[in-house]
Amino acid sequence: MKEEKQPERMLSADYQKTLADLRLKVSQMAKQKDRPLLYHITTYGCLMNEHDSEKLRGILETIGYQPAAKEDEADIVLYNTCAIRDGAEQKVYGRLGYLKTVKRRRPEMLIALCGCMTQQKIVLDKLQKTYRHVDIIFGTHNIYMFAELLMACLETGEQIIDIWDKHQEIVEDLPIIRDNPYKASVNIMYGCNNFCSFCIVPYVRGRERSRPSADVVAEVRELVAQGVVEIMLLGQNVNSYGHGLEEDINFTGLLRKLEEIDGLKRLRFMTSHPKDLSDELIEFIGISQKLCPQFHLPMQSGSNKVLKEMNRHYSQEHFMELVAKLRKARPDIAISTDIIVGFPGETEEDFAQTLEVAEKAEFDMAYTFIYSPRTGTRAAAREDKIPDEVSKERFGRLLKVVNQNIHKKSVALLDTIQPVLAEGIGENGKIRGRLNNNHLIHFDGDASLLGKIVDVKIVKARTFYLMGELVNHG
Repeated sequence: MKEEKQPERMLSADYQKTLADLRLKVSQMAKQKDRPLLYHITTYGCLMNEHDSEKLRGILETIGYQPAAKEDEADIVLYNTCAIRDGAEQKVYGRLGYLKTVKRRRPEMLIALCGCMTQQKIVLDKLQKTYRHVDIIFGTHNIYMFAELLMACLETGEQIIDIWDKHQEIVEDLPIIRDNPYKASVNIMYGCNNFCSFCIVPYVRGRERSRPSADVVAEVRELVAQGVVEIMLLGQNVNSYGHGLEEDINFTGLLRKLEEIDGLKRLRFMTSHPKDLSDELIEFIGISQKLCPQFHLPMQSGSNKVLKEMNRHYSQEHFMELVAKLRKARPDIAISTDIIVGFPGETEEDFAQTLEVAEKAEFDMAYTFIYSPRTGTRAAAREDKIPDEVSKERFGRLLKVVNQNIHKKSVALLDTIQPVLAEGIGENGKIRGRLNNNHLIHFDGDASLLGKIVDVKIVKARTFYLMGELVNHG
């Protein structure tokens, strides 16, 4: 049975009028202050959040705000939050506490909070009780409503709270301000249906909703026409793309359509759930001319017992089979992963199995985390918590293994010539770029290279970045 299709709409005439009214109001406020109004956005969390912040920046700049170098100088400060780990939440609370003192000096400053944190009732209750100085609070399902919420706040002077329990429609034609003109992210789906026992995402992002392929293709075509060289497709589980759509299409089918777009040079995606990774997708990875040889495949644990308790629906053995298939289909592929240490009930034997898999898999990059309980998830209710000192000791051992593998993969690139997308100029004055396998590299060059894919020889290898020399350019 197909799920109800989520409508994807264009910005309404009413919304356009709200933007126009806001532009006028911001212009009047700027005249009163005799300077432009400034904004500052801080983003916590994943690429989804980063992409949402691009939309929020687009809205703010469309109505006349300009970026502030420091949040203390801003007329509106916005935090786009993450709920995956407690550490990110505590950082937000700390910043909100600091801004309370700033707002005493500058009462006209607006503070806005959005993202995954605000979708949790326990967080919302805390904000309403302790952080009354926050002016606008909204969630993950109504990012596109920010302009209307800002207008309501400016007109009434009251705190505005607008949290939706579920997504009502998909709105993708918001103005966007990207940090990098050569790379862009494109949402192909939202939400997650997996309910891993440690993860809050299904509760704060909602159920899976895929965008029609025609809308995705049209957006990518437009971005390429604007000069974008590399596209990152985003979804909590891209492998399940297409479920619930009226059209008969899966993720591989979408990739085939994007492959045909003239001018698109590089295509990436994340994240893939191992339980849904098909042989069809792996085969396409092996023949694609535009997909970068990079694959993010979250392992989480190498213990079958822990994987079952995490509700991951795959085994250690199946995971390693997928790694082998990917490397057979694309020998130059770089595989990255996520690993959690200290999941409730994790024994030393369980952890030893995680270490063993990490050694065998030889990941090119690994994002490692100490388990962080999230209120509302099944794992958070467990009583067999792992002591902090045990988790930290295991975390240290895991880092040693994965960093050795990462360094080994970097060293293997020495003296090779690799295509690199020149993305920007670093603080050291060197060009900063990415290999097609996503390795970070620095090399000498000038601004004329930006946005181009150039050949670079790898001359030095560090654990997390490379140094190179430009080869035969121009």
